[in-house]
Amino acid sequence: MPIQAIGHIVLKVRSLDRTAAFYREVLGIKEVMRYRDSMAFFSFGTNHHDIGLLQVGEQAPSPAPNAVGLYHVALKVGNSLDELRAWKLRLEEHGVALIGMSDHGVSQSLYLADPDGNEIELFVDADPALWKDDLAAVMTVKPLRL
Repeated sequence: MPIQAIGHIVLKVRSLDRTAAFYREVLGIKEVMRYRDSMAFFSFGTNHHDIGLLQVGEQAPSPAPNAVGLYHVALKVGNSLDELRAWKLRLEEHGVALIGMSDHGVSQSLYLADPDGNEIELFVDADPALWKDDLAAVMTVKPLRL
């Protein structure tokens, strides 16, 4: 019985209002509902929710950089470098600093952090023919210049 897809992710955050505003206003994801004062749910439009935020409080410590856990969440923003350039400009307009930019061959990516330090990859896909017959192509990491 194969797993069909990732249904949603839930991220722990310190301040629900602050981080929900980031996902709504900076990333442009639609907030679809709140549960009590502790959770917010977001949808890309085809699923009831794709991202959940769970408030754990301002006192919550950040995970250690070398601790086991989630590394980043990758969000597809298109299929062209022009779309990725537009996202870079949008992030700059909102004062969001980039952690990095990478050309993975099979995709090109911008890396940033939400207000709680959860790392987010915004990426565009390249032609699937680049990896369908050569899975080693997925391991490419080069600098990206936009």
